[in-house]
Amino acid sequence: MLERLFKLKENGTNVKTEVIAGFTTFLTMAYIVFVNPSILSISGMDFNAVFVATCLAAALGTGIMALVANYPIALAPGMGLNAYFTFTVCKGMGTTWQVALGAVFISGIIFLAVSLFKVREAIVNAIPHSLKLAISAGVGMFLAIIALKNAGIIVGSPATLVTLGKIHEPSCLLAIMGFFLIVALEYRKVPGSIIIGIMSVTVLSIAMGLSKFGGVASLPPSIAPTFMQMDLSGALNAGLLGVIFVFFFVDLFDTTGTLIGVSHRAGLLDKDGKLPRLKKALLADSVAIAAGAVLGTSSTTAYIESAAGTAVGGRTGLTSLVVAILFLAALFFAPLAGSVPAFATAPALCYVAVLMARGLAEIEWDDLTESAPAVMTAFAMPFTFSIADGIAFGFISYVGIKALAGRFKDLSIAVVVIAALWLVKFAYFG
Repeated sequence: MLERLFKLKENGTNVKTEVIAGFTTFLTMAYIVFVNPSILSISGMDFNAVFVATCLAAALGTGIMALVANYPIALAPGMGLNAYFTFTVCKGMGTTWQVALGAVFISGIIFLAVSLFKVREAIVNAIPHSLKLAISAGVGMFLAIIALKNAGIIVGSPATLVTLGKIHEPSCLLAIMGFFLIVALEYRKVPGSIIIGIMSVTVLSIAMGLSKFGGVASLPPSIAPTFMQMDLSGALNAGLLGVIFVFFFVDLFDTTGTLIGVSHRAGLLDKDGKLPRLKKALLADSVAIAAGAVLGTSSTTAYIESAAGTAVGGRTGLTSLVVAILFLAALFFAPLAGSVPAFATAPALCYVAVLMARGLAEIEWDDLTESAPAVMTAFAMPFTFSIADGIAFGFISYVGIKALAGRFKDLSIAVVVIAALWLVKFAYFG
């Protein structure tokens, strides 16, 4: 049955290798079951319900990827998009989390529509490569400033906007130690380094009396507080069209980049460098986004941590199926997730930020008309505390600089239209 479903021999693999790869991928991304509820609960959502929604959305999306697209790629609520959901849409704009979930659901439906046709390719191909790289790096920087704030390493200052916090506090020191530990373990290629770092800091914080231990396992908590709570009519308000666009836009490039990147490393691309069954893979992602919103979590996307599984031999959807089963098993560890303090997940956010910042290295630094808009994009995200504003700064500066430099040939109609829409948004909606 497994051979028929996943074509193991054709892909040069076997059940044992795929199962090991599945466990490896899960260990590298299991931190999301702790981090996602921690971030989304700040918006007012119920922590335990988000925990259940996170596990179910990850299991559903990854399961569809396994059985429909047959790729060793796992999905879960995306880092960066959950921060945008909480800190920009809910906290920054004063939007309720129900309306924000409605925006996520609509973005998933749009994603589904463009995945079924060739609209996706047209959009992706029209966006400058430098801005794609900068958006990824900017989201990483945004995560870093959130992590440093959660750990108390940086605090607000009326004189300098931000300044160093009480670095001698035990919570700050534990967060710094956790980051060092994760990086060192990653360098040594230890599977599950991020989860080891989070749990190490959590154990020490409980031992030092900084946080309370709620237990390890229990029956899954209720998902009722977030299930089917999205407000679609509120999300269709004109002021939230930009929010829907950002959810769609960021997930579009994040998913496409991850699919291509992981598949390239695993040798799954065809002779033309294209990804077979791409439409099916994007279908899995778009369905997971919409379903995740129904369950009660921010956008679900493909995870670059899937590369850990392909590195040990994962080549088919059986790897993803193992990951999906493990996310379902994680439902029974809600008390453990609730015992993890914010400063214990901060090191994981900082490490993810390091990975995402690598995109800046590939920017054409010798061409100022490419590098300047890219830097504006990346820097604007943490400094405005908004992923959307960073993307807007990037497109507007890209078009403005290219036009003034006389590089009109570099400007596609799509880029000009997107920049114009952002200008209209700022001019009329603030």
